[in-house]
Amino acid sequence: MAGSGKAHLRDPESVLIRAEDLVVEFPISQGRVVNAVSGVSLDVKQGETLGLVGESGCGKSTTAKSLIQLPPPTSGTVSYLGTNLTSLDEKALRQARTDLQMIFQDPISSLNPRRKIGDVVAEPLRVWGPHNKDEQISQVDAMLEAVGIDPAIARDKRPHEFSGGQCQRISIARALVLNPQVIICDEPVSALDVSVQAQILNMLEDLKADYGLTLVFIAHDLAVVKNISDRIAVMYLGKLCEVSESNALYDAPAHPYTELLLGSSPVPDPTINLDITMVEEEDLPSPIDPPSGCRFRTRCKYATDRCAQEEPMMREVSQDHYVACHHPLVSVPEMAEVSA
Repeated sequence: MAGSGKAHLRDPESVLIRAEDLVVEFPISQGRVVNAVSGVSLDVKQGETLGLVGESGCGKSTTAKSLIQLPPPTSGTVSYLGTNLTSLDEKALRQARTDLQMIFQDPISSLNPRRKIGDVVAEPLRVWGPHNKDEQISQVDAMLEAVGIDPAIARDKRPHEFSGGQCQRISIARALVLNPQVIICDEPVSALDVSVQAQILNMLEDLKADYGLTLVFIAHDLAVVKNISDRIAVMYLGKLCEVSESNALYDAPAHPYTELLLGSSPVPDPTINLDITMVEEEDLPSPIDPPSGCRFRTRCKYATDRCAQEEPMMREVSQDHYVACHHPLVSVPEMAEVSA
């Protein structure tokens, strides 16, 4: 799996943010590198929610952070409203980042434990304005109210006095206070209870509508992103393997890895027999020395010699449904019709 290619990218003029051929490598000992992201290309339209999913270590968080140059990618380009962020100097990049905010995975550690909540949420305003204190307080209160936190109670308290779900709401308020265009949500509900997860997801949907936001939503659980995402990109070992409209991907996954992810979602039935064949027989590859050709081939029951020798390229298997696989889970007549 996972292949390269840009067949899934849309007209540059119709998208808000677009990444092409992103590569992120982290050096380790003896001149070796971790291939965290290897040639990923994706785009997001204004008002769209892109779900970026995959198992832990697949590079989805690194991909999302590279969109806001945190850290800058080893190679590749990221364009926001037609501006290449990778070519900006430090001052211009800081200004551009006001439109690109991030919600982190651990809500408690993302907040300074020594600062009051009012100061945490107001900090971006102290850098970028307005600099009038009364205006800052007004905006902070409005943001806290928008995320369901009472500003009169929360303003003078510190993060340890709030639950994980409340801290995540405060983190979202901090991200929204500068009125950004794009929010990168890095697994914002994975550390929360299931009931709280639903509350946060519903709130993000409401905020998206109220503030005209564009979201990049990262998760390792396909079930979490099913309803919130307009489009879903599936990653494995630093590569994209499938890109599709949300419902189409759930109804008819075209990549064996997507099928595996969907099949791994827990079923609330204690009598069901678990299929652990894949867990027992799989050969887990390393991002330091990824497999040749298709990176998923060491775990794929459909793999052939071609998969070891040739990297699959992204291709369209149905309308707005793209897959990087030599043996997609679609019928041959369908493939022939698309090619025609």
